[in-house]
Amino acid sequence: MRNVLIFAAAGELATGVALLIAPSIVGQLLLGQNLIGVAVPIARVTGIALVALSIACWPGPPMVGMLTYSAGVTLCLSYTGYTAGVTGVLLWPAVGLHGLLTAVLILAFARGA
Repeated sequence: MRNVLIFAAAGELATGVALLIAPSIVGQLLLGQNLIGVAVPIARVTGIALVALSIACWPGPPMVGMLTYSAGVTLCLSYTGYTAGVTGVLLWPAVGLHGLLTAVLILAFARGA
């Protein structure tokens, strides 16, 4: 069973990295449509989630997966807000919340929790 979990985690990791690097190509290959506009940052957040999920399912502490997700979303949303000028009313509160969660997870991980 462990080998199946590792195989599934590796597949999700590959998909997540592909969504981070080339979201439009993944959209074209999966859905037959190029991703444009707001779909691109949403696809990247999805890629971060898949990478974090694969890390959480890999042998080792699952907290690393949540830390990866929270830190990645903080960076991705911050970058999107600063460079693309896309800002909804909850963008910066979400960035702040994920930044705080990232800090708390780092402290917990450092303490061995």
